[in-house]
Amino acid sequence: MIRPLPARRLLATVALIGALAFSSTAHGQQLPIGVPEAVGISSERLDRLSDVLHGYVNEGRVAGMVALLTRSGKVVYHKAFGQRDVEAGAPMQRDTIFRIASQSKAVTSVAAMILVEEGRMALSDPVSKYLPAFANTTVAVATDNGYEVVPSARPITVRDLLTHSAGISYGDGPAVAAYKEAKVYGWYFADKDEPIGVTMDRLATLPFNDHPGNEWIYGYSTDILGALIERVSGIDLASFFYERILGPLGMDDTHFYLPAGERDRLATVYAATPDDSIDRAPNAGGMIGQGLYVEGPRKSFSGGAGLLSTASDYARFLQMLLDGGILDGKRLLSPKTVELMTVNHTADRFTWGAGSGFGFGFQITLDLGATGEHGSAGAFSWGGAYHTTYWVDPAEDLVAVLMTQLIPAGNSDLHTKFQTMVYQAIVR
Repeated sequence: MIRPLPARRLLATVALIGALAFSSTAHGQQLPIGVPEAVGISSERLDRLSDVLHGYVNEGRVAGMVALLTRSGKVVYHKAFGQRDVEAGAPMQRDTIFRIASQSKAVTSVAAMILVEEGRMALSDPVSKYLPAFANTTVAVATDNGYEVVPSARPITVRDLLTHSAGISYGDGPAVAAYKEAKVYGWYFADKDEPIGVTMDRLATLPFNDHPGNEWIYGYSTDILGALIERVSGIDLASFFYERILGPLGMDDTHFYLPAGERDRLATVYAATPDDSIDRAPNAGGMIGQGLYVEGPRKSFSGGAGLLSTASDYARFLQMLLDGGILDGKRLLSPKTVELMTVNHTADRFTWGAGSGFGFGFQITLDLGATGEHGSAGAFSWGGAYHTTYWVDPAEDLVAVLMTQLIPAGNSDLHTKFQTMVYQAIVR
């Protein structure tokens, strides 16, 4: 039974809704605002969340962040903390743009499933059907004197790419020297002066870490998937995203490279130090710098780690998935496709979290007792190298997004604390 709010709490909640609805954020389409208590969230307990996030800023452990929660399709929490740029004295805003790195993988996975739903490719198709360079892939087998190269046991399939079961790393492994020599190493592509397809064709000539289907190995699979989407659709990945996902969902602040005039909205990257403080990352491009998202070649559209976005935009994308592939009357996927994407496809091969598996671009919570963390079985999640994170909890009708820019993040426990404080605010 929903109890009426005390008058003081009701006035405070109305004031919060007004602040959310009429703040300076004017970019992109917004999800509807809701009263926390009306959807089983305690405003008083949300204050605990704010106190914890303020604490990370006040202690100098992060420069700033933006947190957003939805329940039952309504935004019940959307706040900015700290500064977008400490040295410039620029405050963090709710519409600040962040480098979301591997959170791009979920968008690319949805793009691939759009093509699967249209019958333009199948999950069982060999990748080489669309990218001939992958017709004769090989595996590097470690030996006492280095490694030997053997043919892959079977072709890599589209499903292998979606589940990171293709045997492909980000270059680490027995053949690491060959990857570095070929300039195919690490997840960062913003400095590449060539299309993603050219880089992936070069990747195909290198020996991979394992045979398809043997292990869950995190790496270039989603970037290959992006190149495959370009080949099947006949347009570059940025255009496909805009036409089929970002445009329909009103995600106006999600891009591969920052548009002209938006420089002052991009959050600054910081790095954790051994004493649990932060330093500004170097201005140069690279995986642990500010990156070439403002200035640079702008030629490589990395489906694995290339996007920039806001908390609001990404929450719209996640809400679409939570609602079974539809948002504001725009259907991107069928509910059965979303179901297929968000169940475990890796048996016991996923090794990055006890009690978890992996679907099509998402970590899947399988067993709360094994994870030892707040959540629900069936929740799906991931994050990005710049220390962004998100999850969707269908059992609780919940979306959670936390954006910050911290690489390397050191021993930060921010994500764990954020998850705990979100769930403690749920009271029914």
